Amino acid sequence: MRFKNTVSFLLLFLNLQFVPANAQNDKKRAIFVIVDGISNDVLEKLNTPNLDMISEVGGYTRAHVGGEKGTYSQTPTISAVGYNSLLTGTWVNKHNVWDNDIKVPNYSYWTIFRFFKEQYPAKKTAIFSTWQDNRTKLVGDNLPQTNHIKTDYAFDGFELDTVNFPHDGLKNYIHKIDEKVVDEAATYIKEKSPDLSWVYLEFTDDMGHKYGDSKQFHDAITMMDNQIGRLWEAVQYREKKFEEDWLIIITTDHGRDSKNGQGHGGQSDRERATWIVTNAKDLNSNFKTNPGIVDIMPTIAGHMGVTIPKDQSFEIDGVSLTGKISILNPAARRKKNKVEVSWKAINNEGTVKVWGTATNNFAKGGRDVYFLMEEVPVERQKAVVDVSKLPQGFYKFVLEAKYNNLNRWIVE
Repeated sequence: MRFKNTVSFLLLFLNLQFVPANAQNDKKRAIFVIVDGISNDVLEKLNTPNLDMISEVGGYTRAHVGGEKGTYSQTPTISAVGYNSLLTGTWVNKHNVWDNDIKVPNYSYWTIFRFFKEQYPAKKTAIFSTWQDNRTKLVGDNLPQTNHIKTDYAFDGFELDTVNFPHDGLKNYIHKIDEKVVDEAATYIKEKSPDLSWVYLEFTDDMGHKYGDSKQFHDAITMMDNQIGRLWEAVQYREKKFEEDWLIIITTDHGRDSKNGQGHGGQSDRERATWIVTNAKDLNSNFKTNPGIVDIMPTIAGHMGVTIPKDQSFEIDGVSLTGKISILNPAARRKKNKVEVSWKAINNEGTVKVWGTATNNFAKGGRDVYFLMEEVPVERQKAVVDVSKLPQGFYKFVLEAKYNNLNRWIVE
């Protein structure tokens, strides 16, 4: 095994600083919308003119949640789990949100909101949500563990207001809350133009749970499409009147079970089957090949000019859906004292550096010592490294290419 450039790499970890904002980013805006619990097979058979309008500008693709089935990254197809995979660009083995209780999120894996506010503290963030925990627990609003990150404008918590939104068995109160959230988001975007926004809508999942694959569920999706239309109108208003450069991404957090559509949480194909709609014009091959929900976070970061420090970028599981990328589809297989790592070459510029470590200190707020184990041309699409001098049982590998990184664990 070749321990190349270890000292310089560690110095880079210690000294890397965020790149300051520049003027060209002043017009950049991003909004992502999570609409709950709609598998792609249902969406594709319904009339959704507003989603179609956005996808005609950018694109529509089938996508997935759930990590890689049967491996260390397998992730429950549950709402809050999916939200946090989007926010952090990582699967559950890292962000540690296993269900909707959100008991112990691992804030060592930063959300897009924290990356954005750490680099651009003067820029504005907004969250419009039916569910308050999205801001207080997932984003970690004003918690010491998140360096007291503060959302500049929060419009949420209405599920706790039983006076203005009395809870009824049919869940109509959730639809009313969603409507209020969308109205406020559209108005606020038009008037205040927050730099980075999250809109979350719940009603579709409630109808799925209650009625399964049904007219009620389909009607809820139709209403959701109307709500997306109001948000899109606000975005277009800002683009036309103020020449702002908006990225909008709409997705869902999980699919539905194949039995009757009422459940989710498992690893069936339909529970993992999601979708992404965006107005982005520079979509790459990752967008076209069943991307994951984790790919949305680096896409937003790229659009907003967010530079992610190297040690943190080595942990992100997602790959941007826009712009140039070098490699996809990482794999790592151990045979005795050798590990073969492989990838699919998308762009043959440059080399792939294979970094390895046998520790996971990052998960506890520390740093891992990575060793440069091999460097080969991108087009070779594989490398074999010697792990005989590393402790046995656990390895993290990072494939560093010119335009993106990939990572892979071996857990024995």
